[in-house]
Amino acid sequence: MLTPASEGKDRGRVLLAAGSEKSRAQWERLLREAGFQQVEAVASGGEARRQLLAGAWDTVVINAPLPDEFGHQLAEDAAEEGPGVLLVVKSELWEEVSDRVAPWGVLTLGRPFSRAALSQALGLLYAAQRKLRRCQEENARLRKKLEELRVVSQAKCLLVEYLHLAEEEAHKYVERQAMEERKTRRAVAEEILREYG
Repeated sequence: MLTPASEGKDRGRVLLAAGSEKSRAQWERLLREAGFQQVEAVASGGEARRQLLAGAWDTVVINAPLPDEFGHQLAEDAAEEGPGVLLVVKSELWEEVSDRVAPWGVLTLGRPFSRAALSQALGLLYAAQRKLRRCQEENARLRKKLEELRVVSQAKCLLVEYLHLAEEEAHKYVERQAMEERKTRRAVAEEILREYG
Protein backbone atom coordinates (compact mmCIF):
# COMPACT_ATOMS: atom_id res chain seq x y z
CA MET A 1 0.00 0.00 0.00
CA LEU A 2 1.16 3.52 -0.69
CA THR A 3 -0.29 4.93 2.51
CA PRO A 4 -2.69 3.68 5.16
CA ALA A 5 -4.83 6.75 4.42
CA SER A 6 -5.48 5.57 0.87
CA GLU A 7 -7.08 2.35 2.11
CA GLY A 8 -10.82 2.22 1.59
CA LYS A 9 -11.00 5.60 -0.15
CA ASP A 10 -12.14 5.93 -3.73
CA ARG A 11 -10.46 8.84 -5.47
CA GLY A 12 -12.69 8.45 -8.51
CA ARG A 13 -12.03 7.56 -12.12
CA VAL A 14 -8.51 7.73 -13.46
CA LEU A 15 -7.43 7.56 -17.09
CA LEU A 16 -3.93 6.15 -17.46
CA ALA A 17 -1.89 6.60 -20.65
CA ALA A 18 1.26 4.47 -20.75
CA GLY A 19 2.95 3.04 -23.83
CA SER A 20 3.99 -0.45 -22.80
CA GLU A 21 1.86 -3.22 -21.40
CA LYS A 22 4.32 -3.70 -18.54
CA SER A 23 4.21 -0.03 -17.50
CA ARG A 24 0.38 0.00 -17.74
CA ALA A 25 0.21 -3.02 -15.41
CA GLN A 26 2.63 -1.40 -12.92
CA TRP A 27 0.76 1.92 -13.02
CA GLU A 28 -2.63 0.25 -12.59
CA ARG A 29 -1.35 -1.48 -9.45
CA LEU A 30 0.14 1.73 -8.07
CA LEU A 31 -3.02 3.72 -8.77
CA ARG A 32 -5.28 1.13 -7.15
CA GLU A 33 -3.00 1.14 -4.09
CA ALA A 34 -3.34 4.94 -4.05
CA GLY A 35 -7.13 4.69 -3.79
CA PHE A 36 -8.29 4.80 -7.41
CA GLN A 37 -10.85 2.03 -7.81
CA GLN A 38 -11.71 2.77 -11.46
CA VAL A 39 -8.62 2.72 -13.66
CA GLU A 40 -8.88 2.78 -17.46
CA ALA A 41 -5.53 2.17 -19.15
CA VAL A 42 -4.74 3.13 -22.75
CA ALA A 43 -1.56 2.75 -24.81
CA SER A 44 -1.44 6.02 -26.77
CA GLY A 45 -2.30 9.70 -26.83
CA GLY A 46 -4.93 9.09 -29.51
CA GLU A 47 -6.70 6.49 -27.37
CA ALA A 48 -6.48 8.81 -24.36
CA ARG A 49 -8.10 11.65 -26.32
CA ARG A 50 -10.96 9.37 -27.38
CA GLN A 51 -11.48 8.33 -23.76
CA LEU A 52 -11.41 11.97 -22.62
CA LEU A 53 -14.19 12.76 -25.08
CA ALA A 54 -16.20 9.68 -24.09
CA GLY A 55 -16.39 10.18 -20.33
CA ALA A 56 -15.83 12.23 -17.20
CA TRP A 57 -12.48 11.63 -15.51
CA ASP A 58 -11.32 12.78 -12.09
CA THR A 59 -7.62 12.26 -12.83
CA VAL A 60 -5.42 11.63 -15.84
CA VAL A 61 -1.96 10.07 -15.47
CA ILE A 62 0.37 10.18 -18.47
CA ASN A 63 3.59 8.16 -18.41
CA ALA A 64 5.61 9.97 -21.09
CA PRO A 65 6.68 9.42 -23.76
CA LEU A 66 3.77 7.72 -25.50
CA PRO A 67 4.17 5.83 -28.81
CA ASP A 68 2.36 8.49 -30.86
CA GLU A 69 3.40 11.66 -29.01
CA PHE A 70 5.47 12.82 -26.08
CA GLY A 71 2.48 13.56 -23.85
CA HIS A 72 2.81 17.22 -22.86
CA GLN A 73 0.16 18.36 -25.36
CA LEU A 74 -2.17 15.58 -24.19
CA ALA A 75 -1.60 16.75 -20.61
CA GLU A 76 -2.50 20.35 -21.53
CA ASP A 77 -5.57 19.23 -23.48
CA ALA A 78 -6.71 16.96 -20.65
CA ALA A 79 -6.25 19.73 -18.07
CA GLU A 80 -8.49 22.00 -20.17
CA GLU A 81 -11.27 19.39 -19.77
CA GLY A 82 -11.13 19.65 -15.97
CA PRO A 83 -9.52 16.55 -14.44
CA GLY A 84 -6.32 16.69 -12.42
CA VAL A 85 -3.37 15.71 -14.60
CA LEU A 86 -0.11 14.05 -13.55
CA LEU A 87 2.57 13.92 -16.24
CA VAL A 88 5.46 11.55 -15.47
CA VAL A 89 8.73 12.16 -17.34
CA LYS A 90 12.40 11.26 -17.05
CA SER A 91 14.02 13.27 -14.25
CA GLU A 92 16.40 15.02 -16.65
CA LEU A 93 13.39 16.43 -18.54
CA TRP A 94 11.39 17.33 -15.43
CA GLU A 95 12.26 21.03 -15.18
CA GLU A 96 11.74 21.82 -18.87
CA VAL A 97 8.46 19.89 -19.12
CA SER A 98 7.18 21.16 -15.79
CA ASP A 99 7.78 24.78 -16.85
CA ARG A 100 5.86 24.11 -20.07
CA VAL A 101 2.76 22.43 -18.57
CA ALA A 102 2.50 24.17 -15.18
CA PRO A 103 0.41 27.09 -16.58
CA TRP A 104 -2.34 24.53 -17.37
CA GLY A 105 -2.29 23.20 -13.80
CA VAL A 106 -0.51 19.99 -14.78
CA LEU A 107 1.57 18.40 -12.03
CA THR A 108 4.85 16.87 -13.26
CA LEU A 109 6.72 14.03 -11.56
CA GLY A 110 10.28 12.98 -12.44
CA ARG A 111 11.06 9.32 -13.00
CA PRO A 112 12.44 7.35 -11.22
CA PHE A 113 10.45 8.28 -8.14
CA SER A 114 9.84 6.81 -4.73
CA ARG A 115 6.46 5.53 -3.61
CA ALA A 116 6.39 8.38 -1.11
CA ALA A 117 6.92 10.95 -3.91
CA LEU A 118 4.13 9.37 -5.97
CA SER A 119 1.84 9.28 -2.96
CA GLN A 120 2.54 12.96 -2.26
CA ALA A 121 2.00 13.93 -5.92
CA LEU A 122 -1.31 12.06 -6.12
CA GLY A 123 -2.36 13.50 -2.75
CA LEU A 124 -1.60 17.04 -3.90
CA LEU A 125 -3.44 16.46 -7.16
CA TYR A 126 -6.46 15.03 -5.34
CA ALA A 127 -6.54 17.91 -2.83
CA ALA A 128 -6.19 20.51 -5.59
CA GLN A 129 -9.01 18.92 -7.60
CA ARG A 130 -11.33 18.83 -4.59
CA LYS A 131 -10.61 22.49 -3.87
CA LEU A 132 -11.17 23.38 -7.54
CA ARG A 133 -14.51 21.54 -7.54
CA ARG A 134 -15.62 23.42 -4.41
CA CYS A 135 -14.66 26.71 -6.09
CA GLN A 136 -16.54 25.72 -9.25
CA GLU A 137 -19.63 24.80 -7.20
CA GLU A 138 -19.44 28.10 -5.32
CA ASN A 139 -18.96 29.96 -8.60
CA ALA A 140 -22.05 28.25 -10.06
CA ARG A 141 -24.05 29.08 -6.92
CA LEU A 142 -23.00 32.74 -7.10
CA ARG A 143 -23.80 32.93 -10.83
CA LYS A 144 -27.25 31.54 -10.12
CA LYS A 145 -27.76 34.08 -7.32
CA LEU A 146 -26.53 36.91 -9.55
CA GLU A 147 -28.92 35.84 -12.32
CA GLU A 148 -31.78 35.77 -9.80
CA LEU A 149 -30.89 39.29 -8.63
CA ARG A 150 -30.80 40.47 -12.25
CA VAL A 151 -34.24 39.01 -13.01
CA VAL A 152 -35.73 40.40 -9.78
CA SER A 153 -34.24 43.84 -10.51
CA GLN A 154 -35.73 43.85 -14.01
CA ALA A 155 -39.13 42.91 -12.56
CA LYS A 156 -38.93 45.69 -9.97
CA CYS A 157 -38.10 48.20 -12.72
CA LEU A 158 -41.22 47.12 -14.62
CA LEU A 159 -43.33 47.49 -11.45
CA VAL A 160 -41.93 51.00 -10.96
CA GLU A 161 -42.66 51.86 -14.59
CA TYR A 162 -46.11 50.31 -15.06
CA LEU A 163 -47.63 50.32 -11.55
CA HIS A 164 -45.91 53.57 -10.50
CA LEU A 165 -44.54 51.97 -7.32
CA ALA A 166 -41.52 53.31 -5.47
CA GLU A 167 -38.48 51.02 -5.62
CA GLU A 168 -38.98 49.92 -1.99
CA GLU A 169 -42.67 49.20 -2.70
CA ALA A 170 -41.73 47.15 -5.75
CA HIS A 171 -39.29 45.17 -3.60
CA LYS A 172 -41.96 44.51 -0.96
CA TYR A 173 -44.46 43.56 -3.69
CA VAL A 174 -42.12 40.84 -5.04
CA GLU A 175 -41.37 39.58 -1.52
CA ARG A 176 -45.05 39.50 -0.56
CA GLN A 177 -46.09 37.69 -3.78
CA ALA A 178 -43.35 35.11 -3.26
CA MET A 179 -44.53 34.45 0.30
CA GLU A 180 -48.23 34.37 -0.51
CA GLU A 181 -47.85 32.17 -3.58
CA ARG A 182 -45.12 30.04 -1.98
CA LYS A 183 -42.80 30.65 -4.89
CA THR A 184 -39.26 31.86 -5.18
CA ARG A 185 -38.59 35.54 -5.78
CA ARG A 186 -37.21 34.59 -9.19
CA ALA A 187 -40.42 32.75 -10.16
CA VAL A 188 -42.50 35.79 -9.16
CA ALA A 189 -40.12 38.09 -11.04
CA GLU A 190 -40.34 35.93 -14.17
CA GLU A 191 -44.15 36.15 -14.03
CA ILE A 192 -43.90 39.95 -13.79
CA LEU A 193 -41.52 40.00 -16.76
CA ARG A 194 -43.97 37.92 -18.82
CA GLU A 195 -46.90 40.13 -17.83
CA TYR A 196 -45.32 43.55 -18.29
CA GLY A 197 -42.23 42.86 -20.39
